[in-house]
Amino acid sequence: MRRLALSALSVALSAALAGTAAPAPAHAAAERAGGDAPGRSAPSEKGRLDVLFVGAHPDDEAGGLSTYGQWNEFNGARVGVLTVTRGEGGGNAAGTEEGPALGLLREDEERRAVGKAGVTDVHYLDDVDFYYTVSAPLTADVWDHDEALERVVRLVRRTRPKVIVTMEPAPVPGQHGNHQEAGRLATEAYFRAADPAAFPEQITREGLKPWAPGRLFVTGGASGPTGPECASRFTPSTQAATVYGVWGGRASPRNGGKTWAQVEREAQRVYVSQGWGGFPDVPSDPNQIGCDYFTQVHSRVPYTLDDRDAAGMLEGAVTPGKGGLPLGTAFQLTADAFGVTPGGEFKVTARAAAPRALRGARVRLEAPAGWTVSGSGDLGTVGPSGRTAVFTVRPPASAAYGRVRLSATLSTARGSGQNAVPVEVRAPVTGVQEPLPRVRDFDAWATRSGVPQLTGRVKRVLTLGSGQSRTVRVDLSNASDAAQSGTVTLDLPEGFAADAASKPYRLEAGQTGSVAFTVRNTDTSLPTSNQGGVNGDYDYTITTTSTTGAPDVQKAALELVPVAELPKAAAAPALDGAEGPGEYPGPALDLSRLWEGTACEAPADCSATGKVAWTDEALYFLITVRDDRQGAVLGADDCKRHWRTDSVEIAIDPRGDSENTSSTFKTGIFPVTGDGEPCFQRDADQHQGPGAETAPGMRVAAAVARPYDGYTVEAKIPFTALPAAVDPRRMGLNIFVYDSDTEDKTGQTRIGWSTWGGVQGDPYRWGLVALPGHTPPSGMPTTPKPPVMPTDAAASVNSPQSIRQAAETGVPLAGGPAAPRGATARIVGRPVVAHGATAFRLRATGPGTAYAHVWDGRVLGTKRITITRAGTVAVTVPGTTGYLAVAFASAAGGTASGVAPLTGR
Repeated sequence: MRRLALSALSVALSAALAGTAAPAPAHAAAERAGGDAPGRSAPSEKGRLDVLFVGAHPDDEAGGLSTYGQWNEFNGARVGVLTVTRGEGGGNAAGTEEGPALGLLREDEERRAVGKAGVTDVHYLDDVDFYYTVSAPLTADVWDHDEALERVVRLVRRTRPKVIVTMEPAPVPGQHGNHQEAGRLATEAYFRAADPAAFPEQITREGLKPWAPGRLFVTGGASGPTGPECASRFTPSTQAATVYGVWGGRASPRNGGKTWAQVEREAQRVYVSQGWGGFPDVPSDPNQIGCDYFTQVHSRVPYTLDDRDAAGMLEGAVTPGKGGLPLGTAFQLTADAFGVTPGGEFKVTARAAAPRALRGARVRLEAPAGWTVSGSGDLGTVGPSGRTAVFTVRPPASAAYGRVRLSATLSTARGSGQNAVPVEVRAPVTGVQEPLPRVRDFDAWATRSGVPQLTGRVKRVLTLGSGQSRTVRVDLSNASDAAQSGTVTLDLPEGFAADAASKPYRLEAGQTGSVAFTVRNTDTSLPTSNQGGVNGDYDYTITTTSTTGAPDVQKAALELVPVAELPKAAAAPALDGAEGPGEYPGPALDLSRLWEGTACEAPADCSATGKVAWTDEALYFLITVRDDRQGAVLGADDCKRHWRTDSVEIAIDPRGDSENTSSTFKTGIFPVTGDGEPCFQRDADQHQGPGAETAPGMRVAAAVARPYDGYTVEAKIPFTALPAAVDPRRMGLNIFVYDSDTEDKTGQTRIGWSTWGGVQGDPYRWGLVALPGHTPPSGMPTTPKPPVMPTDAAASVNSPQSIRQAAETGVPLAGGPAAPRGATARIVGRPVVAHGATAFRLRATGPGTAYAHVWDGRVLGTKRITITRAGTVAVTVPGTTGYLAVAFASAAGGTASGVAPLTGR
């Protein structure tokens, strides 16, 4: 019981450090003894975790399995996974399952994959996986952020992880909005689970207790070499961040001496439905294997700064501190401001607590040379109630702008440990390019959630059409205690010009404001999309002077998107998969730019052009593709998820101002299917689904060359099928071509017109077209229709594997509560196997719905049973081998799970 006692003390102390009330002594004693209040569901010791990874989809954890496996093998850490969805909105390269059936298939893959790293506990929230989006706000709305957060907090309080690892929550280019939201949920739960005022009914009604994990990390944050030195010679992507690298070349005795990178790759290949089954081998030479990188977001415990040990992220939380402090010691730093100014003062508070008295405790706060630190760090004897030291810190007037890590050492008679807190030295007045809406939303979330150091992780970019102009706003903030005035100057790259070299401003103390420039692309020969500038960015600087202090210099970038003027057709083109005389009078769009994947070896390998025309009724598209090898031809009943093989995608943003694709029209078109005909569907847009249902009046035709050297797709898209009326001055448009050279339903190359990573979800990076003379059909709205989002998610009550885990660990399904004792159900007696079926009795103490399954690696039989009152019912389910799994969803709320092994006859 020693470990449990230490854990109980750790949560009490950490909760205190988090600014919340520590449990009362009697409460803590009950926890150490394993007790619980009558009628409440005590968390099972079996379900407790050392580390919890929080992701959005099955396979999101796959890139870190080398690290999690090492922690399990060499440090005895019990690692669990929380996956918000089961990935039913993704592709399926293994079969035709979709929706909930695909979700359960992907759950099975995930459980088998993570099992190779010693992970046995995989939890799901049962939220829907709807489609690829780059929008965290859209995801938060679909998942109901507050309800999902409540369940993540409940799961954290039940499983009590000491370390939480999650995905990058910032909207870096291409980052899935579902991944961002998973990172946000994990981050908020890290803090909220420790706060008894957060979801208090979990404590008062369910018998749970606050739990404060020791450390929080997000994946990524550095780049480095291969070989073992990748853990010590990496380059952090964010200044002053605490980053860890865990080398994947370490050998695993448990796996016959394979490197952990090899084991991870074997695990990744389990995801056959995602096309990962053919992933190549990792290098056999360990010196060619790199690191997994993680960035620390927060720590409540002492650790060793800049430790490069593979288990450094566990120190102080899962494993004892290397400085000798006992496990359960808490040590945390907080600054009363993240943004500080040269010459200004701010406070740093150090809080320490320990499970047993630590005498002679003292905190030493270290700051950069030239900074002043005042305040006593003497704490005396530190015990469970904790002690606090407050320091006053002043950067010099000449302090350089940028982020700085302030570190502190807690020294005691028993040992020592460290922690750190970042601050950002800012100019008296800062001037930054206006953010994209998603960046503004993220920075507001990070500040509101107490992790302001996560702001600024996304480069400020704005797009404009080739040869066009736009307003560029510079947002100003006076962080000083005096009025400031000065100028804002844009140092634009060649080929761009502003309406003024600089513009003046004046701000009162603490005031914010802005200045606006009109910026034009003056050189239309500059490459657009990812071919322009550096990876598509035309970088420039913004210099803001002020009355006091050195000028503030910020980086930003402009991105050029291609433009075109589309003339009206003299007559509607014939939909026959060929271009007739005069049908498409407009320009040919170059669709051959590499978007993602392997570069085309030659035009004959993969290249394309597109033409677009319009009539009063519809838009018409002609896409001609050259391709030297035909990919898999899907069945006519499998017209979905077009990225799996050769296909064309057309994306239309009617108003040219959509923040995400939920207000756009996107269609995927296969040039040929199993019945010899083309087909189309809508994907990841305002109304995803089969084309005939979601795009009335749309028609497609195609011609596939024989012998094969490519194909032509022609499409008619009525204006009335779009989510809103087209703005004829600036309709957003993109056309993509997916090239597959295999039969395994995986693509190799993606090309298109306006191309950046993740651009299919980025309407602001699509090309811009004008339709001179176009008048929208009468009655078409100028505001896009509300999106129709998928809602059909796989449910844990229909997963025998999830039910079995819940029965064995005592952690209820889907992050929900346990069914109350007065309204639950359980299997009574031993199931009877005979005549191809399993018969059993189910005793209920209240109404609800039971879900019974027989499973032996696949579902042999299932039955749904409605229970209207207390009593015992007899149930028969097909199947005789494996085990019986029963989930009960109580009408009073919550679930109960039971499992029984079967012996076939």
